Amino acid sequence: MTNLKEFAPVLPVNSKAAACVSQGIKIKGELTGSEDLFVDGQVEGSITLTNSVVTVGPNASVKAEISAREVVVRGRVQGRITGTEKIQVWSTARIHGDMKSERIAVEEGAELHGTLEVGKAASGGPDLGRNAAPKKLD
Repeated sequence: MTNLKEFAPVLPVNSKAAACVSQGIKIKGELTGSEDLFVDGQVEGSITLTNSVVTVGPNASVKAEISAREVVVRGRVQGRITGTEKIQVWSTARIHGDMKSERIAVEEGAELHGTLEVGKAASGGPDLGRNAAPKKLD
């Protein structure tokens, strides 16, 4: 009898590869975990990946609250986006919802509807606008 392992290709496994919700996939519910996630399909509900990167691809349609260390938006998002370190908004992005992060980068051409809160939460020291109303984007 032949050993099947002789014929099976050895594929490298990258432990840093992002999980993927590809185009044509629709998920309703709560996504949680500790790996990076690339979404190019449809997601409704919530995405919570506290120490990871969530990328919303150019074909994605997301109706969810997104919370991650870093969020990259290239497609459509309806809902609140929280990036503890950074949010990147590409020119192809269409966002309807509030965004909050320590740093936010927005490419020219992106469409934003909601409020934007940027910067570290102050801990002691002078009040540097903490009581100011968030900037409304339309």
